[in-house]
This record gives sequence, structure tokens and C-alpha cells, in this order.
Amino acid sequence: MLIQNPTRFYHALPEHEVIKSFRSSAETGLAPEEVARRYEQYGWNELQFKPGKPAWLRFLLQFHQPLLYILLLAGIVKAFLGSWTNAAVIWGVTLINAIIGYVQEAKAEGAIASLAKAVTTETTVLREGQPLRIPSRELVPGDLVSLASGDKVPADLRLLRVRNLQADESALTGESVPVEKSVEVLTADAPLAERRNMAYAGSFVTFGQGQGIVVATANATEVGQISQSMENRVSLSTPLTRKFEKFSHTLLYIILTLATFTFVVGLGQGESWIKMFEAAVALAVSAIPEGLPAVVTITLAIGVNRMAKRNAIIRKLPAVEALGSATVICSDKTGTLTENQMTVQAIYAGGQHYRVTGGGYSPKGDITPGNGRNQIAFVEAEIPAVLAECLIAGVLCNDSHLKQTGADWAVVGDPTEGALITVAEKAGLSQVGLTAAKPRLDGIPFESDYQYMATLHDTEPRMIYVKGSVEALLSRCTQMLDAQGQAIALDAAQIKQEVEIMAGQGLRVLAFAQKAAVAHQHAIDHEDIATDLVFWAYRA
Repeated sequence: MLIQNPTRFYHALPEHEVIKSFRSSAETGLAPEEVARRYEQYGWNELQFKPGKPAWLRFLLQFHQPLLYILLLAGIVKAFLGSWTNAAVIWGVTLINAIIGYVQEAKAEGAIASLAKAVTTETTVLREGQPLRIPSRELVPGDLVSLASGDKVPADLRLLRVRNLQADESALTGESVPVEKSVEVLTADAPLAERRNMAYAGSFVTFGQGQGIVVATANATEVGQISQSMENRVSLSTPLTRKFEKFSHTLLYIILTLATFTFVVGLGQGESWIKMFEAAVALAVSAIPEGLPAVVTITLAIGVNRMAKRNAIIRKLPAVEALGSATVICSDKTGTLTENQMTVQAIYAGGQHYRVTGGGYSPKGDITPGNGRNQIAFVEAEIPAVLAECLIAGVLCNDSHLKQTGADWAVVGDPTEGALITVAEKAGLSQVGLTAAKPRLDGIPFESDYQYMATLHDTEPRMIYVKGSVEALLSRCTQMLDAQGQAIALDAAQIKQEVEIMAGQGLRVLAFAQKAAVAHQHAIDHEDIATDLVFWAYRA
């Protein structure tokens, strides 16, 4: 019997041992009969959540506060004495407090429940020697899954084969840039973020291809463990809730003591017990700060809404106070607190500087010359030739594309390549139009050993576009373009100086070059771009 063990060190085992442990085959995958048996053993590959509290119970729990108990009791007494107006006001305060808390918690619960959709996708699996396209929920441990650029990883995989494979694991590890994958066996103590031979459910393939064997599904995956930890949460206790509870108990004791003292003294003075009971109740109700719970709740609700506008989900209202009291936030160098978006901010082309406005992957923004003070945006016909060629290269030498959902834009693929498409769109250069007018014939994918990517396009004459690190391209260039788009001798010292300036501003620098291909050329190799490239621009 197979048992999913999310703590087992699959990254420290050779591929053949992992395949053997799951009784699978690297050539044919699993047989249908075995798949059926594993369905019964493991169930569907989807996150399972414990049944939540019913809505009515979650609403009633909003009244579970000492001060609210007193208010509710005071309202009952007021109603018993005939003060229906006062009773209605007191009950209204407690009801508003409960509604605000209930609505906020319901929103937070709904956002957290969306984790269940993190592994919902389609995937390519090898079964009985045949590649099949199936929903990810039908995967079982031991399945062989194929990955390609743009795919969402459907389960935790031990990689068996990779070809320039990179994955965006920012949601799981906090790494803000795609991780380059390999199949090398790692040490057992390798931390999660450094397990290069693993691909985890919910991450995205940004580049390359690969194949892996499913080692964990559903709640046994790393993202499943996160969801389970959220299910096993304990009751929230913050400095505010502890102070509020202590204050409520203290106030309750004082009020009851004073009311009892008033009742006893009155009886000792010969007053009727009914009159003194009413006086004691009046004292207790007047001493209760019925507006305090409402003020506190409304204040916290305002804070929650402000956090929500910044994409921070707060499950419990009191957590806002604790978060707002933080004076120091410590984060590591992985970029955990970033939005995992890349945006082109500056371009240097043909000896000219350009600034780019706008953020994210929305095509809203301008490209302005110089320091960016000139807010007149270029239209396509006015773009300097050398700048236009630079933008075109960023779009054509690219394996990603943008996707719009309502008013939101996202990149399917590598974030850096998405930024290149976005800046071209800001100048009126459409990726769809460019790829149709200049179709790709062949390409060289990015490899860490070469530090560049190249594509061959069907133009007149046929053109090779290259993008990569400045160091990798400079060594292959003999010329550069000036402001008029004319080829001149390469000035490597000037280029390196500009690179240092950009790097000093904290910008990531990327270079572009081109080369006319041989007539009727249909394929390219590394030898084709080893020399005679024309360097025209770099940007960050």
C-alpha cells in the first residue's frame, strides 16, 4: 500500500528510486487499472476543507463578548421596565456590532477558501504510454506529468526531465523571480526554496519544458499543508482583545458592586425593594459604555477596508490593531513582500534616454524622452526608429503573453517578458500585430550557460533578434545604432558606463541586439549569433 508522505525527502532520492517507490514507469506511466485503484486510495486531487461553522452559529458568536452580554441584559431589563426606546437603541448597537464582524469574517473566509482552486487546471499526463489531457483533479501519485511554458503545476512533482525549465514559486516560497529547475539529486536538508528538482502545486511554469512524477496530491501537497494549517488555527488573541476583555471584566465587577451596594443601602433606608431594584438597574445601565463596542468595531472595520484596498486580507477585526502596532517589519532577500510584477522604467536606445510611466502589466502609461518631464506620449508614427526596433525586439524575442480579466492584466509566462510586451503596448505596438507581420521561424531558448535568447523571423530581409545580459551580448557585437538608427562602431566603454548608472539606481538591466540572417534561412544555432551582432539598446 502506498502512503503519501509530504515530509519524505523525494528531492534527495535518485529518479529511478522515486519511480520505483510509486510502482510507476518512466516510459509508460500508470495503467488504467492502477489509476482506478489509486483513486479509491487517495481520492481526487483537490484541496479538502473541514466543514465550517454554520452561518447562524458564526453570527451568534459575534455576541460572545462580556460587554455585549451586559448590553443585551441591560436591554432586556429596559424592555421589562417599559423603556422600549432605550432597549431598541441598546439592541441596535449590539446588532450593528455583530453584523459588521460577521460580514468581515465572511469576506475573509471566502478569500481563503479560494485556495481550493489553486490546483484546479488541466494537465498532460502519460498513461499506458499515451499522452492524455485531463483535469488536474484526476491525477494520482505515480502519474507522469508533462510541463510546458504557461502551465500551472497540478501537484507536487519530482522532476525527471527538464529543458530550460523555470517556475514561478513566489506564492509558496516568496522568491520574486522564476526558479531554474534541474534533475540533480539534492541533500536531504535542502530547504523548500532550494529544491530545484521539485515542482510544487499551484506554481507556474514561466519557461521551458519538463516532466515529473506526482509525489503528492490534494492536502498532501505543500499548498495543501498550508491550507490545513489554516484550518487548525487557534482562537485569535491580540493585545487589543486581551485589554478589552480585562477592561470588560473589571467594569462588570465594579458595576455589579455599585448596583448591589445601592440596592442594599436603599433597603436599609426603608425604601421598597421594587424602587431600589429599578434604581440599581438604572445605575448599571447608565454606567455601561454601550457606545464603546460599536466605536471599536467601526474603527477596526475602517482599518480592514483600507488594508483590503492594498490586497491584504484580514480575517479577524482585532488583527488590524496588532498589525498597526508593528514598528519594524523584517523580511529576507527573496522579495517576499513584492507583488511579483516587473515594469520597464527606463530605456536607453541610440544614445538617447527614455522614461516609462505606469505600473504592472496594464498598457496604460507613456514613454517620454529624457528625464520624463515631457509628458507628451509618443504615438506609433512618432516613435524614433531605434526605439521602435528596441520595443519590437522585446515583443518578438519573447515566449510570454498578456491576459486581461476585466480591468486586471496578468502575464502568462515570465514576468520580465510580460514587462517587455507591456512597454511596447504603451507605444502602440501590439504583440498580436507584430507576431502576425513578422512570424517566428525558429528560436534559441534562454539558457543560463549562454545568458541570452534568440529568435529568427520571416521578414525582408530575415532578421535575428537577441535579448540577454549586457555582458553576453557585448562580446558578440561589433556595431551599435546611433540616434538616427545608423550603424556605427561599438563603444563598449560608453555602454558599460550607462549600465553602471542604471544598476546603481536598483534597476535590472537587459540588452537587445539584432543581425540580418542569411536569405531563406529557416533555423538558427548559437554559431549564427556568435559574432557581428548590432547592439542597439538596453533597458530596465
